[in-house]
Amino acid sequence: MAEPAPEKSGNGYVIREGGEPIGEITYAPAASGKVWIVDHTYVSPSHRGRSLAASLLQAVVDEARREGVKIEPACSYAAAQFKRRKDYADLLA
Repeated sequence: MAEPAPEKSGNGYVIREGGEPIGEITYAPAASGKVWIVDHTYVSPSHRGRSLAASLLQAVVDEARREGVKIEPACSYAAAQFKRRKDYADLLA
């Protein structure tokens, strides 16, 4: 069975299973408007280990590339992924 896909929700994305949110990521546009500060990533403990956080961050990365903005990874998960993933380097604010 395929994992549920992230859905756009305000300034971020949510993953739902059975209609209930099980993961989310949020960002806040910086004053310049050209940078998004990823400030929160959360996956319900009972759903961890399924790469849902990675899927949420990828959705933000894809949107940032489409919109031509950079990302400041302020939450610990996003910061760790930006250090680990060289393919995100072009988006680092």
